[in-house]
Amino acid sequence: MARIFDVIEYPNEMTDEIVHRFPEEGIGDYRIGSQVIVRESQSAVFFRDGQALDVFKPGRHTIATANIPKLIDFIGKAFNDRTPFPAEVYFVARKEFASKKWGTSSSILVPTPGVGLGWQVLTGFGTYSFQVKDPQQFVTQIVGATGSYRSSEIEGRLRDILVSKLSDVLGETAQKTDLTSKLSSLFEEVGASVRAKAKDDFEAIGLTLKSFYIGGLKPSERAVQELRERAVLDPSVYAQLQAADAMREAANNSNGGAGLTAGIGAGMGIGNLMGQALQGGMQSGGGGGSAGATMPDIMTPAEAAKIMKVTEEDIMAAISDGSLKAKKVGKAFRISKDNLEGFMNS
Repeated sequence: MARIFDVIEYPNEMTDEIVHRFPEEGIGDYRIGSQVIVRESQSAVFFRDGQALDVFKPGRHTIATANIPKLIDFIGKAFNDRTPFPAEVYFVARKEFASKKWGTSSSILVPTPGVGLGWQVLTGFGTYSFQVKDPQQFVTQIVGATGSYRSSEIEGRLRDILVSKLSDVLGETAQKTDLTSKLSSLFEEVGASVRAKAKDDFEAIGLTLKSFYIGGLKPSERAVQELRERAVLDPSVYAQLQAADAMREAANNSNGGAGLTAGIGAGMGIGNLMGQALQGGMQSGGGGGSAGATMPDIMTPAEAAKIMKVTEEDIMAAISDGSLKAKKVGKAFRISKDNLEGFMNS
C-alpha cells in the first residue's frame, strides 16, 4: 500500500539544487489536511495530473479545497475530503545562484570596417548570477518530472544566451567606439547592456539575471587564423597575408635552394603589396600626402601594422626574423619611421 504523506517538506539548504521534487520518484499520496512546510528560501509548486494547482510561499500550509480551489475538481464530497489522492510538490530554491562562470567557447567576431583587418576577434570570460523569478513557469518549462534539478544542468543554456547577447552588444558598440583602444574601459557599460538584452530570455524560462560581469575581454591569439578559417578577410588583405607567410617560411628555411628563391620572390611581392597599401594609406582628401607628413617618427608595432594594413603579428614576425629593425624598451618594441621605410624598400 502506498505511503500517505501528512507532512510534506524538504529541510535542505539546496546549495546547488534549484528544484527538488517530493517525492523524488513516483507519485505522492496526500490528503486534504496534509501539511506543506516551505522554508524561508523556498517556494513550493503543487502539481496534480501534470497540472500546477498552486504556488506556496514560505510558511506552513494546509492542503484544502479552500486554499486550492482547483482540488474541488478532483476530490468529491462522496469521499468526505479525506481519501488520499496522488500529487507532487516541487520545492524551488529562491536564493541567488551567484559566481557562476561564463566564457567564450569560440571567438566573437566584431566588424571594425576600416580598422586593421576589418574585424576584431575577441575571447572573454567572467561571472554572472541568477535567481528563480517564477517557480511555476520554471518547473513547467525546464524541470518537468525530474526528481532533482541542479544549477549545473542549465548553466550551459544560460552561458549561450549571455555570449550571444555579448556578441550583439560588442557589434553595436564597435559602430560607435574604437574597440581597439578602449576595450578595457567599456567592461561596465557592455556588461550593463548584456544584462538588459538578456532580461527577456531569462524571464521567458522563469528566471531573472541578477548580475553579469566581464572579467576579461581580449583579442584572440589566433585572430588571423580564425578569420581565414571563417573566410571573412578581404581578398587583397588575404593575398598580403599569404605573401607574408611565404616570406616567413623562406626566412626559416635552412636548406636554401628553390624554397629560398621562392621565398625571396614572395618577399618582393609582399614588399610591393605593402608599399601599395602604404601609399594608399598616406593619401587623404583630394591630394596625396607624403609618408613623412603622415607617418609618426616613432611607432608601436600596432601603429606600424595599421599603416601597412597588415596584422600586428606580421610586424612582430618581421622584427623577430631581423628583417625589420626595432628598438626594445622594457617589454615593448618601438619602430622608427626610417626603419619602417627601409623595410618597405628592401
